[in-house]
Amino acid sequence: MDASQLCGRRGRGNRLAALWPRPGPGRKAGPPRSSLAGAGLSPEQRNGVGCKLPAWFLGGGRRRRNMALVGNGAELEADEDIFEDALETISMPSRTDMATGSHQLSSFHAKQDSGQHRSSNVSRSASTKVDLKSGLEECAVALNLFLSNKFADALELLQPWAKDSMYHALGYSTIVVLQAIMTFEQQDIQNGISAMKDALQTCQKYRKKCTVVESVSSFLSRGSLEQMTEEEMHAEICYAECLLQKAALTFVQDENMINFIKGGMKIRTSYQIYKECLSILHVIQKNKIEQPFFYEFEGGVKLGIGAFNLMLSLLPARIIRLLEFIGFSGNRELGLLQLREGASGRSMRSPLCCLTILAFHTYISLILGTGEVNLVEAEGLLAPFLQQFPNGSLMLFYHARIELLKGNVEKAQEIFRKCISVQEEWKQFHHLCYWELMWIHVFQQNWMKAYYYSDLLCKESKWSKATYVFLKAAILSMLPEEDVAATKENVVALFRQVEGLKQRIAGKSIPTEKFAVRKSRRYSASLPAPVKLVLPALEMMYIWNGFPVLCKRKDLSENLLLTVEKAEATLQNENFSDYSVDDECLVKLLKGCCLKNLQRPLQAELCFSHVIQSEKLLKFDHYLVPFTLFELAFLYKSQGEIDKALKTLETARNNYKDYSMESRLHFRIQAALHLWRKPSSD
Repeated sequence: MDASQLCGRRGRGNRLAALWPRPGPGRKAGPPRSSLAGAGLSPEQRNGVGCKLPAWFLGGGRRRRNMALVGNGAELEADEDIFEDALETISMPSRTDMATGSHQLSSFHAKQDSGQHRSSNVSRSASTKVDLKSGLEECAVALNLFLSNKFADALELLQPWAKDSMYHALGYSTIVVLQAIMTFEQQDIQNGISAMKDALQTCQKYRKKCTVVESVSSFLSRGSLEQMTEEEMHAEICYAECLLQKAALTFVQDENMINFIKGGMKIRTSYQIYKECLSILHVIQKNKIEQPFFYEFEGGVKLGIGAFNLMLSLLPARIIRLLEFIGFSGNRELGLLQLREGASGRSMRSPLCCLTILAFHTYISLILGTGEVNLVEAEGLLAPFLQQFPNGSLMLFYHARIELLKGNVEKAQEIFRKCISVQEEWKQFHHLCYWELMWIHVFQQNWMKAYYYSDLLCKESKWSKATYVFLKAAILSMLPEEDVAATKENVVALFRQVEGLKQRIAGKSIPTEKFAVRKSRRYSASLPAPVKLVLPALEMMYIWNGFPVLCKRKDLSENLLLTVEKAEATLQNENFSDYSVDDECLVKLLKGCCLKNLQRPLQAELCFSHVIQSEKLLKFDHYLVPFTLFELAFLYKSQGEIDKALKTLETARNNYKDYSMESRLHFRIQAALHLWRKPSSD
């Protein structure tokens, strides 16, 4: 039984009522009608603006129940409170949705430059309702400001009307949520949750209401869905987007299971709304219903459906099967198609569709995928944004990422530095660039500069202190002792700090932090003498899938190979310890990756085979064998032995468990299977 079936039934039926905010004190229960309705338009023109759509438009009651429309009765509010109170007794543990096409944004430059984005708030009286047209236009102006690094101006434009206009509410809360996610400060997270609650209440005012009697009647008779205005349709899309963002903040708020439950319920409700809106979209297109802002509704649907399908398709097979059981599905091709169509449209959300695809190509495909990136599409999508916002931090960041993935390491470094210099308002963008610059210097083995950026991250960013401190210590471990002494850092002391810095999100430890903690235990104060880690910076680079970035730079790969071979020779001359086999296998894995990048497959295979044959001798780093099988599968695939590659992937996925970074490897295996399997095998 889905949420809207439950909205009119007490007791068990109202357990999901907490998913929807109720109107605050003094707020009208009914949705304000768009001032566009009846504004001198003919009856034909008003169809879908302020008037009702025909009864056949949305089909049967089944769709209505999926829409999760909520009644206004006081009994629903009471049940919602009961549910919230009950959940609170349990003592257990993005996205920017204000976007506009580049062709559309240019029309707002004059407004921005002349200061009209400020005066619009002054000229509108407090009693004036914000219609759909005004909300969309001013949100587009705010996006223009945001992409031009004028973050405070964007907030200033949106905030005064955030409780009166669904799009002002969505835009304002999105910026606040984005800031919270980037800073990871508890106060910013609380501000984001508060802003999103207000946004959900604003959107709820515009959504179609159904009473308890209507809900029960619809459930029993499966009658036709009540007609919806265009404004109410947009409210569904905005509400779904707000739910997703609030779920994201709910997961990181603290370690209580209550927040995990709430977040999951919000995501499911959002997903159901998007699915129903897609059905509405198909009906509108099929029957050629005219609506002035249909393209905006269409853009919202394509963004939501596309992002959901794309993200769900990345999950490992066993998780996908579970999600399909409870109503989710993920189709990568459908997701990319929807996002591409959304990006090519003229809706306000077109740029966000572009940015979602860019994130997939330049980040997700690398960290959670095979590293095989569609840079041609990424460059084509980014080009118009770079032309329009040449100093926009977000655009420069993606530009630098693309250059890095093309092998233009020095150019990427230059662009990241420019990204830092163009704005000072949001330091969080600086932290993203520090992270990238740190890795660029690791690729170049410029250890002192890599240390500089890792130190900046330790001091300024709260995202993952354990990871940052571990990386700083790992980078210092690559330096001669005299250079380390010049930094006045104590490497052993840094490694000992890591475990105390570990944090939890949604009640779970972050995998990379758990990995860092396990590795740093060699330096525990309880041990008589620490056994130094071997090439810890290169090991972490491997975990973050840095070798595919280097495959286009033979010079950097050769230099890394020399470093690995030097460590290999050093190990052979050291006394045997409990860690000797693990260290030897790590060096062989890193050496094999370097040789693979240098197109020396036979030598690479010998290195990988050595790790696999040493499986029973490993004592600590059991992750090395399944990850090595993954690399071996890629080697087979590059030689045209697809069946052998697939079999090796299946072995890595099915024969090993409970090792470090297991989930990340399963993501990568899923991506490889998706790409390599023949259509008949899918």
